[in-house]
Amino acid sequence: MGKINNDLELYLTWHTTPEDQVLAELTRFTYLTTYNPRMLSGRQQGLFLQMLCKMMSPKRVLEIGTFTGYSAICIARGIATEGILDTIELNDELEESILKFFTLAEVNQFVNLKIGNALEIIPTLDYHYDLVFIDGDKLEYPEYYKTLFPKVKVGGFILADNVLWDGKVLNPEPNDTHTKAIMDFNQMVQDDTRVQNVILPMRDGLMLIQKISD
Repeated sequence: MGKINNDLELYLTWHTTPEDQVLAELTRFTYLTTYNPRMLSGRQQGLFLQMLCKMMSPKRVLEIGTFTGYSAICIARGIATEGILDTIELNDELEESILKFFTLAEVNQFVNLKIGNALEIIPTLDYHYDLVFIDGDKLEYPEYYKTLFPKVKVGGFILADNVLWDGKVLNPEPNDTHTKAIMDFNQMVQDDTRVQNVILPMRDGLMLIQKISD
């Protein structure tokens, strides 16, 4: 990101409601203990997810890619009182800390954490979802979409993170498999007549997708 983008990022942060103590501590914990803390949803995106869920009042939400649990906490705070979030994380070493912060945030009763491969777990879930948030392995985005689509209610939404991939989608490097997977996903959605979609230029790009037919 260039200087202007960094300055804009600071401006956006200064004009976003601050994190509470639990999310601030989770942010600190993530930056101190994980290899790639940039994967954290963070203040702007987290609050956007929370407010989106408050507007939608989804009864059942699926998240692919829990990481340290920031986005899951925000989603859980936004869903209807009787709502449930199923969240899937591949890295079992994060399980203990995720559950700790769910408890600190007092959302543990609304969240089911599942540890394992999302592409193996999704077919076992016997639910239809009002909202799905995709933020897992970028190489698997096309497969996530194909696997979870039947699990989304007609009229429901899919939200996919990192669809601009640091701007690399505009000028991909040869043999860059991650960028190719993101571009394949974006085109797959664009070509899918069963949905309507828009990319929001928030952070690294969020694609909002509404399923309009099976």
